[in-house]
Amino acid sequence: MIRKHIVFCGRVQGVGFRYRARFAADHTGCTGWVRNEYDGSVTMEIQGTEEQIDLVLQEIRQWKYVQIERMDVKQIAVDPKEKRFRAGYM
Repeated sequence: MIRKHIVFCGRVQGVGFRYRARFAADHTGCTGWVRNEYDGSVTMEIQGTEEQIDLVLQEIRQWKYVQIERMDVKQIAVDPKEKRFRAGYM
């Protein structure tokens, strides 16, 4: 089990990014959260296996309206109390 903090830049707001991320995370069994930021980026913390997280990212990239120009990724500490994936607002 790992947890990643990811900041997505590009055309990532107003295109269903958070909905798609939540759907993919629920489908793969990942937990965490995703939210829009004031600067136009989207921040996500996602927790699962490396394979599960890769599947979520692949699903997001395939969404025709999303255009990710850059992803800043850091591995962070796992949250053992987290039970689901949430999509919210900043």
